[in-house]
Amino acid sequence: MEFENTNTAVVFIDPQNDVLSEHGVNWGVLGASVTENKTVENMERIFEAAKTRGYEVFISPHYFYPTDNGWRMNGPLETAEFDTHTFERPGQLDLTGFTNSGADWLNRFKPYIEDGATVVVSPHKVFGPQTNDLVLQLRKRGIDRVILGGMLANMCVESHLRDLIEQGFEVAVVADATAAPRHPVWGDGYPAALVNYRYLAHAVLSTDEAVERM
Repeated sequence: MEFENTNTAVVFIDPQNDVLSEHGVNWGVLGASVTENKTVENMERIFEAAKTRGYEVFISPHYFYPTDNGWRMNGPLETAEFDTHTFERPGQLDLTGFTNSGADWLNRFKPYIEDGATVVVSPHKVFGPQTNDLVLQLRKRGIDRVILGGMLANMCVESHLRDLIEQGFEVAVVADATAAPRHPVWGDGYPAALVNYRYLAHAVLSTDEAVERM
């Protein structure tokens, strides 16, 4: 898989405090994986490479609003997210308390995301991009190849990978620019994600390899 800044974009999923900051509500189950993979540092390296080499960057965020509490069916992770108030915001058009909240970007990523060029698409509501406008935004810019990373490896990243492939995109996953929870009952999501990446993705790369190819 070859990268060109004319048709290849970086897509990061959920680069937000609740899943990447040691102060986030999910650090207890994610911290070990984030730390071991150097996920934050590797994401920043890819951000920097993209910005300096002319690649477009897209963010697919995750937000929950008070009206989402009306959902009548949730899977185990969705239930846990509501219980911990993960990615919680007071409303779609209300940014009260957003700055430095769990739903906000990790501070070290803000210069890249808030530079006026990065495309922040509408939020995905469960795991995949079927409920947001990521595919539209990519198509409108002639993008057909994606360098994919972010959180969580076995949930939102894998779900984005699967849908992007179904939509006809060529996708490379950067394995150390993501991380996954280690749950005492459900298990370790990271090795599970890696197995599926190898079966599904057009390339599974390290950050070193991705940056070199860019």
